[in-house]
Amino acid sequence: MFVKNSECRITDCEPGVTRKILAYSDELMMCEITFEKGARGNVHSHEHLQITYIAEGSFEFTIDGETKIVNKGDSVYMPSNSVHGVVCLEAGKLVDVFNPMRKDFLK
Repeated sequence: MFVKNSECRITDCEPGVTRKILAYSDELMMCEITFEKGARGNVHSHEHLQITYIAEGSFEFTIDGETKIVNKGDSVYMPSNSVHGVVCLEAGKLVDVFNPMRKDFLK
């Protein structure tokens, strides 16, 4: 029921990008993603619904061909199977929420 950030395992993703799985159930998962300036979240898609909160920094998101810059305090919604990616403009952290949970992240 309680998850301490300091006890979460850090997983390397793309260069300059790390992920911590915070809390999750079968239906829902929350992750903290840390980006160095210039790092990219490669363009991809997945069946999961995703909402991202920009906790720190500035990012350029592209979702299904539409590109916008978002900053600390903003949020982004990625529908199921949308093609999306991100470039970090100013080092920061994202909080990603997925429905259902990402089983592939647990491997």
